[in-house]
Amino acid sequence: MHQQREPSASESYFWPSVWAIGLHILIFGMLFVSFALTPELPPAKPIVQATLYQLKSKSQATTQTNQKIAGEAKKSAARQTEVEQMEQKKVEQEAVKAAEQKKEEAAQKADEAKKADEAKKADEAKKAEEAKKADDAKKAAEAKKELADIAKKKAEDEAKKAAEEEAKKAADEAKKKIVEDAKKKAAEDAKKKAEAEEAKKKVAEEAKKKAAADAAKKKSQDAARKAAEDKKAQALADLLSDTPQRQQALADEQGDETAGSFDDLIRARAAEGWARPPSARKGMTVVLQIGMLPDGTVTTVSVAKSSGDGPFDASAVAAVKNIGRLTEMQGMKPSDFAPYRSFKMTFTPEDLAL
Repeated sequence: MHQQREPSASESYFWPSVWAIGLHILIFGMLFVSFALTPELPPAKPIVQATLYQLKSKSQATTQTNQKIAGEAKKSAARQTEVEQMEQKKVEQEAVKAAEQKKEEAAQKADEAKKADEAKKADEAKKAEEAKKADDAKKAAEAKKELADIAKKKAEDEAKKAAEEEAKKAADEAKKKIVEDAKKKAAEDAKKKAEAEEAKKKVAEEAKKKAAADAAKKKSQDAARKAAEDKKAQALADLLSDTPQRQQALADEQGDETAGSFDDLIRARAAEGWARPPSARKGMTVVLQIGMLPDGTVTTVSVAKSSGDGPFDASAVAAVKNIGRLTEMQGMKPSDFAPYRSFKMTFTPEDLAL
């Protein structure tokens, strides 16, 4: 509600002054009218008239008029006073009302200010509580982090210690294993060395035995060859000295003996070039199929019947191939060479029997 402004002292006397001036003007007007209606009087100076007017030398009509005017003025003044009093009362009521309204507004504003202040305080208290909670949460988080860091450090220390212990244990085990492996390897090396020495000794003994056997065999072969040659020479001498019939018989006998001597020669040459394999055992037998040319060249050697041991069969084939060519067979009669064009030979470790 709009608050009405209280009138000042000059404003309070404004309307009464206006009414008073208006009333005097009305009175002067009525006086002029009354002068016009009055009988004509002798001319008088205006100053005298004015003086007479002021000395109240009025007629009864003027007096009545004045009284009437005064009564009207009084009534008007009374009405004006009543209006003014009513206005004043109204103004006072409005002022009281405005004051009450102002008071209510002030109370409302004070209540609003109080509420705003309470809300502000509540908000500040809430903010303070939130700040405290945040600070407590921060402190709790820091404490939790500190505990986590302590636990992490402890776990890392324990893990490091466990790793060191594990590494130490592994190193000890590795060292122990190395020592054990070294001992085992030394034992194995010693065993292998002993076995090698034993094998070397055995090979040397076998080589010695073989050399002795080869020497004995060669000696016997040389003796057989010499005997055959002597027999051949004797047969040839007999052939030259006897009759033709005797010579033919001796020649046939000589052919058989010559064939037997070549068989011995092939066997002896094969024995000379034979390398005994470790798997060769007494009782092994391999039958070889041999092909030769008239000049004594060995062309083909194959296994006709295996001994069951591959290395032994291969050593026998190699021994016969190593013969190459028997120059002693050159000049043989076709009939004498025919059996050697393709023949079989039995090969054994004990001897080279045909």
